Amino acid sequence: MSKDNSTDAIRCWRLDAGGRTAVFASLDNGVPALVHFGRALPPFENLGSLARLSLPNVAGGQLDSPAPLSLFPTATDGWQGHPGIGLVDNDGTAVEPALRLTDVQSSADRVEWQTDDAKRVRLTITARLDRAGLLHMKTSAEPRNGHGVRWLCAGAVPVPDCLSRIVDHGGRWTGEFRRQETRFRVGQHVRESREGRTGHAHFPGVTFLSDACGENSGECMGATLCWSGGHRMIAEEIPDGRRQLQFSVLDDAIHSDPVSLPEMILAWSEVGLNGLSQAFHTVPRSHHADRMNRSPARPVHYNCWEAVYFRHSVEELQEIASRAAALGAERFVLDDGWFKGRNDDTSSLGDWTVDPDKYPQGLSPLVDHVLALGMRFGIWFEPEMVNTESDLFRAHPDWVLGPAEQPSGRNQHVLDLSKVEVREYLFDAVSTILSRYPVDYVKWDHNRILTGGSPAQTFALYDLLSRLNAAFPDVEFESCASGGGRIDYGILAHTTRVWLSDSNDAVERLRMQHEASRWLPPEFQGSHVGPRRCHTSGRILPMSFRAWVAAQRHMGFEMDPRELTDDEANTLEKATGWYRANRDFLFSARHFRIESNDPEVFSEVFVAPDASRFVLFRGQSGASCQIAARPFPLPGLETDASYEIGLVNAEDVAPLLNRTDAVGFAKGHKLILSGAALMAGALRAPNAFPHTMLVFEGTRTTQTGGRD
Repeated sequence: MSKDNSTDAIRCWRLDAGGRTAVFASLDNGVPALVHFGRALPPFENLGSLARLSLPNVAGGQLDSPAPLSLFPTATDGWQGHPGIGLVDNDGTAVEPALRLTDVQSSADRVEWQTDDAKRVRLTITARLDRAGLLHMKTSAEPRNGHGVRWLCAGAVPVPDCLSRIVDHGGRWTGEFRRQETRFRVGQHVRESREGRTGHAHFPGVTFLSDACGENSGECMGATLCWSGGHRMIAEEIPDGRRQLQFSVLDDAIHSDPVSLPEMILAWSEVGLNGLSQAFHTVPRSHHADRMNRSPARPVHYNCWEAVYFRHSVEELQEIASRAAALGAERFVLDDGWFKGRNDDTSSLGDWTVDPDKYPQGLSPLVDHVLALGMRFGIWFEPEMVNTESDLFRAHPDWVLGPAEQPSGRNQHVLDLSKVEVREYLFDAVSTILSRYPVDYVKWDHNRILTGGSPAQTFALYDLLSRLNAAFPDVEFESCASGGGRIDYGILAHTTRVWLSDSNDAVERLRMQHEASRWLPPEFQGSHVGPRRCHTSGRILPMSFRAWVAAQRHMGFEMDPRELTDDEANTLEKATGWYRANRDFLFSARHFRIESNDPEVFSEVFVAPDASRFVLFRGQSGASCQIAARPFPLPGLETDASYEIGLVNAEDVAPLLNRTDAVGFAKGHKLILSGAALMAGALRAPNAFPHTMLVFEGTRTTQTGGRD
């Protein structure tokens, strides 16, 4: 609920939902400040006192009045850190606004404030607390009298003093979601992407942790900007010890027209990082709850890219499709190479008509074969791009985004989507294919960073995807950008899946999927079983490991299935069958990352909402330092219940490393332990070789103790 508690000098507003409380306060009719976000406060809390205590006491060498950290702090108010808004007058000179609160509108779950400098700018700020306890902040600015906006944040928010650790993610192509950690110190920690897209190294999210915070205990706060373009994050500590966070769209232009920023979303948890993740996972899930009702949801993909690349033959693809279906694939995705003249990556992007040389009868012979096998059909596009060697470029060289002297990337350039005629062309081109063939899935790729890009490009992309989603409500769209180059909550409002990385190396995927789950629900992460020898790392990995790593997420295959031995095919069929039988459980369960006490082990557990069942994945990346596998606690269970636990893939237990097996997991035996014991770390998995995955299932039972 929203509540306005006011005195002459302080006005306060309170939002309560999802076990969280957010309190905002305006001091002396100034810009509101967030003075509390986190643990629910009692109804009788004195909000005025809370607001006053957000101000530091004045010491020597400071201004006489302490400056509040408002949602838009400025030097005019005495704020000595990074400002929340930057203005220039009509000759480009920087000016400082003097903002005052002019209007407030509130409802049960939100508050909207208007603040005004009558001569220069009007700001509108909206705060909303949702049922998951997530705080949504959205801001807009309307410059006046020839003034321009050169910086606008999505709302400056305080970072509690107890949260001194800063965690974000870097990465690269085929190595996305690499965890990075630093600490607050006086000055700024800045992350930004200048690629015109999110970027492989720049997921627009940050987490602040207490020193004692782990996956399942301790306090933490997370924030993300729902945006797919260039962005900047500033985490700053000023000399008096206060800390702030700002997110903004990265835009070097000065705007004299109204400016509106995408949402920033905040989460807070007192039960560790998994609490943040489970709250954040509700965001993309809420966007597509009504679009994921086809059965089966999250079908097993087969993608032909790493089998044939640009070498398309109807007969060969039909043969591959038959083999993939026999292995358990449920959707065939035709990747790059199907359109006119596309024989390598130097030509034809933009010419979205079926290649008559490769497909003299169109795609129908292939599509009909796929459908007859009981599979759905998906197709690859890269609509935002163009090759100079294409009919489209020859007809419209003026449609290219950026300077004429810019370098190419993957032999291609970017189309300027801010041009209405470009969006119309792309909508018509994609719609023609989606209308002509029974396509239910589009892999939407983006293989080049932008040169000369601006926020207008991203807004135009959202417009195009919105139109396509409305026109084809039964078609799912995947976001791919050389793998993980555009993954964020902005693009996930329009897409139901992300291609996490172009790497199908299961060792890299094991780590990457684990880290990405801090922000992305498991079912939104595409994960494929790649070729025996990985095309991006050269590693040769066991089929069992490749298959079970993929089965943790939205599973698929991306290899030539004709290369498989009988043993490999049998292993893949088993893991695929298990995924198909259990995906509904996995993707409705609570997902927990586990602290394995071993840097070579990545473990996750999926627990039913009523704690009646769990599935535990224990992935061994490399050789552990110690001889025996370390036990670890399983979170989320019912302490007073007993659970019967068995190993799904007992055949993957290594006899050499387990000469004795107290439980007998390798022989198919099951163990019964209480939830209390399991949560205390009683379960010890078999010792494991590198590049192996063990999968356990646990079911609540009325039995007590013992072993079958």
